[in-house]
Amino acid sequence: MKDNKYPYFPDNFLWGGAQAASQADGAYKEDGKGLNSSDVQPYLKGLSNDKIQELETEGMTLAQVKENVKDTTDYFPKRFGIDFYHTYPEDIKLLADMGFKTFRTSLDWSRVFPNGDDAEPNKSALEHYDKMIDCMLSYGIEPIITMNHYETPINITIEYGGWPNRKVIPMFEKFGKTLLDCCQSN
Repeated sequence: MKDNKYPYFPDNFLWGGAQAASQADGAYKEDGKGLNSSDVQPYLKGLSNDKIQELETEGMTLAQVKENVKDTTDYFPKRFGIDFYHTYPEDIKLLADMGFKTFRTSLDWSRVFPNGDDAEPNKSALEHYDKMIDCMLSYGIEPIITMNHYETPINITIEYGGWPNRKVIPMFEKFGKTLLDCCQSN
């Protein structure tokens, strides 16, 4: 890209990468993070494609969600991800070394508002995301932020029944305003 190996792409083409916090961050017990909807999905070894499709279509019952919140023996891969929460400086440098100009990631709602309905945001989370975005910008990488990529705080499901409950809308609105206010102040 930098050495113009691919001359058929215009100079302003946005080479980039993408991930979601639910896939990559890990650090599910750190800095006050709450569990989210992805954190309660266990690894189910040996399932056929048909069974996986069935589970994705039917989803989990509320009882299964509550069981999985308490479960400390099964493996929940999205609780660990690739540890991007700690390795983002090195990972973002690798993206820059590859000539990436943009990077899409999400900011985990359950890290900023661990329960979703918290009165105040988690300051550690906001500081972390501020540093991560500054790191991208320092390498000339334009952040593209997704506000919710399967990271709804699990408390929203347990206490409010999830997105069908209209009480969730102002909670998400508060999350969005918090992110915008945080970004504008820096």
